[in-house]
Amino acid sequence: MANRRAVVTGASSGIGEATARMLRDAGWDVVAVARRAERLQALEQATGAVAFAADLTVEADVTALAAWLAESGPVHALVHVAGGARGVDEVAAGDPEQWRWMYEANVLSAQRLVAHLLPLLRQAAAGGGHADTLFVTSTAARTAYEGGGGYNAAKAAESMLVQALRLELNGEPIRVSEIAPGLVQTEEFSLRRLGGDADAADRVYEGVADPLRAEDVADIIRYALQAPAHVNLDLVVLRPVAQSAQHRLARGELHVRQ
Repeated sequence: MANRRAVVTGASSGIGEATARMLRDAGWDVVAVARRAERLQALEQATGAVAFAADLTVEADVTALAAWLAESGPVHALVHVAGGARGVDEVAAGDPEQWRWMYEANVLSAQRLVAHLLPLLRQAAAGGGHADTLFVTSTAARTAYEGGGGYNAAKAAESMLVQALRLELNGEPIRVSEIAPGLVQTEEFSLRRLGGDADAADRVYEGVADPLRAEDVADIIRYALQAPAHVNLDLVVLRPVAQSAQHRLARGELHVRQ
């Protein structure tokens, strides 16, 4: 994989950072993209991933990213992890600014990246090769829940974008994959969603036996990118064993019924 290069967004923390690290360990060249330059620089020093600071909700930043990529080498894979949730209000009480941010961060960021990077992916796939686009959505894209309306809507829209893209690229050697995790315990997702309330963020995972970790999702991403070229993981839904459905979450030690 030494001659293959992946662009990983959201690489300053959580699933994105874990993915960048895991792909570097597997021999990929990695361009790590996120807003926080200082965290990217630490990742660069630790792993050799190349840092590129960009806000994917800003068109000029994505344009600059694409221009730099075009000048610096081929792009064989786009791994779009960046996104997130804001707030847990019911629909009637929802904050339009938070909903607008979620649509920008989860949906329009994906569209911008595809628009700017697809020509580079096509170039990399030319001459008998292949390229990858992979998007991390959420089980929230598939099942609604109280207080999740804005995030449900944004992730469902991102999932539809992925499905449409797969149809549009039919006949080209470019794979389109969607990874939809359930409950993943990362350092920042719930903390940011809940406005920095650390106690409330901790309660999301309280008593859950072994929630998913960022590395669990990154491992699926690594397999998707390294699977045989004719294999496409259209959709992978993964949850911790303790979460059998969006509303069915076991808290406490798992045990076998007698």
